[in-house]
Amino acid sequence: MNRHLHPISRRSFLAGSAAAGSLVLLHPFSANAAANQAHLRIMETTDLHVHVFPYDYYADKPNDTMGLARTASIIDAIRAEATNAILVDNGDFLQGNPMGDYIAYERGMKDGDLHPVIKGMNTLGYDCSTLGNHEFNYGLDFLFKVLDGANFPFVCANLAKGRLASGGRDDELFLKPYVILDRTIRDGSGAEHPIRIGLIGFVPPQIMNWDAKHLAGKAMTRDIVKAAEAWVPQMKEEGAELIVALSHSGMGPAQYEENLENASLVLAGVDGIDAIVTGHSHLDFPGPKFDGVDGLDNAKGTIGGKPGVMGGFWGSHLGLIDLLLERDGNAWRIVGSTSEARPIFKRVERNTEPLVQSKPEVEDAVRADHEATLKYVRTAVGKTSAPLYSYFALVADDPSVQIVSQAQTWYITEMLKDGEYKDLPVLSAAAPFKAGGRGGPDYYTDVPAGDVAIKNVADLYLYPNTVQAVLITGADVKEWLEMSAGIFNQVEPGKADQPLLNASFPSYNFDVVDGVTYAIDLSQPPKYAPKGELINAGSNRIVDLKFNGAPIDPQQKFIVATNNYRGGGGGNFPGIGPDKVIFAAPDTNRDVIVRYIVEQGTINPSADANWHFKPLAGTSVLFETGPKAAAFAADVKGVSIEPAGDGQEGFALYRIAL
Repeated sequence: MNRHLHPISRRSFLAGSAAAGSLVLLHPFSANAAANQAHLRIMETTDLHVHVFPYDYYADKPNDTMGLARTASIIDAIRAEATNAILVDNGDFLQGNPMGDYIAYERGMKDGDLHPVIKGMNTLGYDCSTLGNHEFNYGLDFLFKVLDGANFPFVCANLAKGRLASGGRDDELFLKPYVILDRTIRDGSGAEHPIRIGLIGFVPPQIMNWDAKHLAGKAMTRDIVKAAEAWVPQMKEEGAELIVALSHSGMGPAQYEENLENASLVLAGVDGIDAIVTGHSHLDFPGPKFDGVDGLDNAKGTIGGKPGVMGGFWGSHLGLIDLLLERDGNAWRIVGSTSEARPIFKRVERNTEPLVQSKPEVEDAVRADHEATLKYVRTAVGKTSAPLYSYFALVADDPSVQIVSQAQTWYITEMLKDGEYKDLPVLSAAAPFKAGGRGGPDYYTDVPAGDVAIKNVADLYLYPNTVQAVLITGADVKEWLEMSAGIFNQVEPGKADQPLLNASFPSYNFDVVDGVTYAIDLSQPPKYAPKGELINAGSNRIVDLKFNGAPIDPQQKFIVATNNYRGGGGGNFPGIGPDKVIFAAPDTNRDVIVRYIVEQGTINPSADANWHFKPLAGTSVLFETGPKAAAFAADVKGVSIEPAGDGQEGFALYRIAL
């Protein structure tokens, strides 16, 4: 047996007394089960990403939408709604917020140390967990030191040491492929019976690309479905009466393809798998985002016809699969099921309200690590040789956008360096997020030159997006920029002090594409409306578009680093959507920026002025920005800016002579 595995003892998992003294509404399966029937509830957490406290370390403030401590507070009550229950985790617990980086990069893990996320999980009575792709971000030695501290087992059926064997059952695995829990289950009459529950785990094969520096030559992954086809029959041979797949994988296509990253839908089709818990995609199933998806039934909560769930991310939901089991001879079979992703918060207009409070035992277990993490995020992780500000991000190339693009380009180049796209040029698209507007005259990025703390990254990148790369042509690059240029009003040549910015165009859709040079002709009308509708087909605002100093080839292929919002079609940019995505990263844009700063030591975010307005003689425009912009106006490259008095509601007014 691998030393990182923990044996499962035979124990009861009856939940009837879990919430003694409180009024509990039983699930209908528990309330109505007959003498030969039993209700089993499978509870799932997934994609915790080290979010134990309900706290956003980047913003350095509490957050009601996250945290295992919050999720934990409903586990006891939810367990009590069912006569019988198990609790599993679906992976990606080890990396993803500054607490994870603090432990890995600053404190370290010595033999015998307990990782804070394991401390939190150990308080909750988990029955099993699988591994997610992020478990490998810090290397194998670190990972197994973490796993050693858990009082529950980990399983992974498709992660082998060294090379793959000729067949799945012959692979030398790092962890057990599965466990079989010997438990006692209570039926509708109160009688107790034995049951053998098999739990098998899977990780995306793409970890071999994403973490090649840690895994190359040490590990290999087998296709998820093929691994299941190898091991599930053995589980049946060993007496598993119910088999649950812990699939750290999204839904994906309905048709099998080898080494799918998102294989849960086809995995559900493997004979012998009875139910499936999923994750990786940071979504909740059943849920409206899966309406109309082939193979999924939101009403029944089934994946490929089998009970399934995906429990959100960062502790936002607890995934629930409820099974009504019926005794068939000496074995159990499923005769009914429901699924639910139960949230820990609700949205009220633009605000969030907690539905639960934190479980004190979980917070207490991790409090010292939380305090240490706060100190960590407030201290420098690198330096910037120039100030990072966004006061002029909508009118000129800007350092706060520049650094995001530098980090994205660095990351995507590294991720794709050994694959089929390694020889294609990498561009980057990034937009300013804090650029005044409805946020007010102080709503701008403003980080002085010198030390950069992790929490400053939230000033650079507001949203927890993940990095994506799209494959497009030079013609697509031009249309991407035409859409971005819709933020500007059309101006009349020779006329002074015309309003520059279209207030209905959000700044987060003003993408600057780094790696090319171009000019914007404001005398032309916008080609696209703010929501992406084509309104002036003959307009060409983007002029003198060049790559490597030569006019861009409309047919040339480019990789563009962006985020999952844009890659998924957000903003309705022409020609950009899920069909163009060639790489969906496991990392957030924020994490990539932090890694880039750590890697570089000192960053140089000075804007390179790769875009500018086309000169229009005798023409000037006006725009508003924050009053603190005055300190930086003289440093802006590629445009002549001068103060023009006071704007409205505390803003300052500036003039650009075109």
